[in-house]
Amino acid sequence: MADKQSISIRGYIADTLALLLFFTTTGIINERFIAGMSWDQVLQARLIGGVLMVPVGRPYGVWRDWMMRHAKGTRLSQLFWDSISLMSFQVPIYAGIIAFSGASGMGLLRGVLGAAVMMIVLGRPYGAFLNWVRRLFSLPPGGEKPMSLNS
Repeated sequence: MADKQSISIRGYIADTLALLLFFTTTGIINERFIAGMSWDQVLQARLIGGVLMVPVGRPYGVWRDWMMRHAKGTRLSQLFWDSISLMSFQVPIYAGIIAFSGASGMGLLRGVLGAAVMMIVLGRPYGAFLNWVRRLFSLPPGGEKPMSLNS
């Protein structure tokens, strides 16, 4: 039991850390240069985003693991499923973050569309980054039982 608990705790930390590191950086780029938010709004969005990523990091990791079970061994299939899992989970959350942080009208629309495009483009790089962080925590990559819905 302690081993399963240890894997679960390490899984939570690894998934949350990966999400925080990767999407704080990409969020700043999108909010400032695509959505046109002020630096104060970007700071507010990143603070809100950081707080929200803590409870969302692990559920996203589980969601991605489940989605990646549909992927075949080809790069194209992994690219597709990583992108779909990231976009379907993160874009709705992101839309709420930037709306709450002051984006509205066309800025909100551009920010959400920019995030959707970024999630499609960044899906596989983030998936690879997540698997790398998991390896640092001595965990298997996504889609394997110890890191998936049973943990």
